[in-house]
Amino acid sequence: MGYRYAIIGAGRQGLSAAYDLARFGSAEEILLCDLKLETAQKGAEKLRAQLSQDLFIPVSLDAGNLNQLQNALKGVDSAISAVPFTFNLGITKAAIECNTNLCDLGGHTETVLKQLALDESSITIVPDCGMGPGLNISLGILAMSFLEKPINLFIWDGGLPLNPVPPWNYISTFHINGLTNEYEGPAWFIRDGKPTQVPCLSEVEELDFPTPLGRLEAAVTAGGLSTAPWTFAGKLQRLENKTLRYPGHWQTFQAFQQLGLFEQTPVEIKDGSFVPRETFHALLQPKIAGDQVHDICVIRVRCEGESNGKTAVCTLDLCETYDEETGLTAMEKFTGWHASMVAILSAQNKLPKGAVPIEKALSGPLLMQEAEKRKWTIKNNTLLGV
Repeated sequence: MGYRYAIIGAGRQGLSAAYDLARFGSAEEILLCDLKLETAQKGAEKLRAQLSQDLFIPVSLDAGNLNQLQNALKGVDSAISAVPFTFNLGITKAAIECNTNLCDLGGHTETVLKQLALDESSITIVPDCGMGPGLNISLGILAMSFLEKPINLFIWDGGLPLNPVPPWNYISTFHINGLTNEYEGPAWFIRDGKPTQVPCLSEVEELDFPTPLGRLEAAVTAGGLSTAPWTFAGKLQRLENKTLRYPGHWQTFQAFQQLGLFEQTPVEIKDGSFVPRETFHALLQPKIAGDQVHDICVIRVRCEGESNGKTAVCTLDLCETYDEETGLTAMEKFTGWHASMVAILSAQNKLPKGAVPIEKALSGPLLMQEAEKRKWTIKNNTLLGV
């Protein structure tokens, strides 16, 4: 039996998710919903050409219109929201009305908490899919599963250009406002078993990775753990997530931060005023954006704990690169495919029912199975008695 899926938002990540649903989701039909019908039509044409499958139905949809949402989601087994987080609470309520499983790309913890508070037991609702929060947390859950008693969990992840160009050595794979939000913070970690605020762009450290990455720098950024610090409070002593960049990046952005360029309060100048963040974005975005993004994404997790009464450490590495054949970026694959995994497993009734945080929804064994289908190689280095 085939399944009906709906993608709300036919941009880069949405099309990547649709691509994956067509390959692994036993799809009978995939609705590509977008405010601009032309965008959905172009996406459908692109996917039909890539996959030689005629599953994709373009739909004009205003994600803020409850009636349109309900009409689109009727009879759909699983839906993925790939639109800005401001729409997700309304989309969740529409999915509940239509008895449609839903996952989204999250990114805003306060909205996620409102979604998780909805009383629903007949379908599966999983916010915060994607690369981070999302796949980074799922990989952490997998690492924890290899130890009898996890104590500390450290996560590092980042999306980077394969061929960095000075002085930025960075390329934007999502809206620049999201980048600034991550850098402004604060972040929430677990320290001494309790959720703790940590300032962004702090605690810079160096890590070494295989070629072509080499040595990278990691720093604290906001939002990557979403609800996990509260889920694992009292269960883990430490839980941390830092973002990876090429050396020098954090020093540059610390200077921008200290100069006040992340601020949104207008600054008075002669003959008027300006908003620092808007000016910062207008100047920086053209420097770090590109139509053709050849990127590499990497996630490393390290779980420290005990097994068989001895100290144990599990380190997992997962890496993805731009795909010349399909044109999919590494970020699109990590983001869209993690969401599609959850959508597929929800349609197959393999995930818990209700509104569930990602750290409770996708188990380690299920992640392993889905990663293998997509030829993702998770490098496992588990050491006992260290």
